[in-house]
Amino acid sequence: MSRIERDPELGTEKGYAASSAPSELAITTPTEPAGGPAGDAVDAVAASGVSARSRLIRRGFSSSPAYMFAVLVVMFVIFSALSPTTFPTQANVKNLVVDTSIVLVMSVGMTYVMVAAGFDLSIGSVLVFAGICAVKTMTWVGGQGYGTALAGLVAALLGGVAWGLFNGFCVTRLRVPALITTLGTLGAALGIANLMTNGNDISVSQKSMIQLQIDDVLGMPWIVWLSLVVVLIGGAVLRYTRFGRHTYVIGSNDEAARRAGINVNAHLVKLYAISGALAGLAGMMSLVRFSTTTIGGHSQDALTVITGVILGGTSLYGGYGVVLGTVIGIFIPTVLQNGLVVQNVQPFWQNVAIGFILIGAVYLDQLKRRARDKG
Repeated sequence: MSRIERDPELGTEKGYAASSAPSELAITTPTEPAGGPAGDAVDAVAASGVSARSRLIRRGFSSSPAYMFAVLVVMFVIFSALSPTTFPTQANVKNLVVDTSIVLVMSVGMTYVMVAAGFDLSIGSVLVFAGICAVKTMTWVGGQGYGTALAGLVAALLGGVAWGLFNGFCVTRLRVPALITTLGTLGAALGIANLMTNGNDISVSQKSMIQLQIDDVLGMPWIVWLSLVVVLIGGAVLRYTRFGRHTYVIGSNDEAARRAGINVNAHLVKLYAISGALAGLAGMMSLVRFSTTTIGGHSQDALTVITGVILGGTSLYGGYGVVLGTVIGIFIPTVLQNGLVVQNVQPFWQNVAIGFILIGAVYLDQLKRRARDKG
């Protein structure tokens, strides 16, 4: 993978080779002739007695995911101390993990989009739309078995992909900014969902869906294990595949990506389609979790997901981010929400807290970006 930057004084471009995708844990090594400055740097490192493995471990502990993991532990300890008989209990932790699993699936798609310097505000509304598509399809198909549930899942995924493709088309072909496009589809998807149901929630009556809600595997419901599979696959694809490397390159410099032969527009459309598909999957998971469409219950999902992704180290300006960081970051707003609920704090304060956390996370991202530019 290569990263290209333009020299403002000479008007030329400087090429940098990297052994892997840029991330908090990756090492980017400038290409220099043998015996040049790079060789001197290697000699200096060798002379210092610090191995590459030690430097990699040290960099890992100083990365955003490591800091956020420490913050997460501190938050858990504080809420446990404030409510020792309520917050750290097995039942509450299970409830917290189950609630997080739904937004975690959407956060994986958001990580892809934001690494490519994109944005998707529509995921909460797409979740609701996909859930209604699933319920309507299952009602139309009829039956109580898992085949009916599978038909609902397919409908939810197709509904999510359709909105993702529409977002990608508007961003890449119509050149409408991603913020405006996804803000528009946020309202449009929710509006159509209300039109399909006259604004009323629809309950899930299929026994197979109820059974998925009841059954546990190793103490956790199916939707938790499904979100874990999405995280593992999403993290591996972004970190180790050509598709993931192209995503990083586009986020770092889309013009350089075009010159390198990457079809940037097609790649961005795929990323928005992935984000929409995962929002559709989250819609089906929400049906399993709540047994109803919860039309009015997902207005804050985009805020929660974006906050978690940025806290996990993904840059708002693209080019940086790992799914592991997203996993850690997404637990911070959900633990905060759960802890405030346990403390009987008014729900309005939860939105206030998450809003200010998002502003702080973006400010820290700007500081890191300036430090990288100076370095």
